[in-house]
Amino acid sequence: MAKLIVAGAAGRMGRMLTSLIVQQPSHSLAGAVEAKGVKGVGADAGEVAGVGPIGVPIGDDYAAIAAPDTVTLDFTSVTASMEHLAIAAAKGAAIVIGSTGFTPEMEARARELASKTRTLIAPNMSIGINVLITLVEKAAALLSGFDAEVLEIHHRTKVDAPSGTALALGKAVATARGLDFQKSATFGREGITGVRPTDQIGIMALRGGDAVGDHTVIFCGQGERLELIHRTQSREALASGAIRAAAWLEHQPNGLYNIRNVLGI
Repeated sequence: MAKLIVAGAAGRMGRMLTSLIVQQPSHSLAGAVEAKGVKGVGADAGEVAGVGPIGVPIGDDYAAIAAPDTVTLDFTSVTASMEHLAIAAAKGAAIVIGSTGFTPEMEARARELASKTRTLIAPNMSIGINVLITLVEKAAALLSGFDAEVLEIHHRTKVDAPSGTALALGKAVATARGLDFQKSATFGREGITGVRPTDQIGIMALRGGDAVGDHTVIFCGQGERLELIHRTQSREALASGAIRAAAWLEHQPNGLYNIRNVLGI
């Protein structure tokens, strides 16, 4: 039985994770944590999640509950996730991180810390999205003469743009075509932009309403166009993928992994 800890237990994803964990007999909720001063600290995690009391209070000291036999699920913020990763590395606790918006410096630090414990970081925990990334790599290689564009839409409260998933999809195109993503990517167009460069990868972000997250990769050729689309209809897709990843990560050696490692693709 996997012993799971939910970080950000009072947030939307934290509540979703808690409700799914308590419904699965193969997992147990070993702990729940929130930032100091957040409403919900001290309350029963099950009651906060809307599933009734489960006897697990939400604490504010992650270091006190992180242990080698636990796996933490973290969908908090890049700053909090980095702090939790450092604690997990020091305690030997496994950790699954779904936060997005890491700077290159944070990514480098995360890779360093990940070597000290079992770590999985993914911009999107959805199983479908990670299958899409694989399909995009194959399509980009097969459609080498087609222009590639990535379009994403998320809810109005998302603080980073473009999404980590859109970046991952753009990088999949670049990898398949042997391109430097940083040099090939463009994140918006305005004015007289000139003819589209052959190796350009366009990435566009839309924000509005309560959209959970839609991603479209468009390959535009002469006389034809291929569109690969994934729509997230509920955060349950992300939570379910994260729990599956946690169960897998529990038995791995120290290192940095992603969802595609979990799926074997």
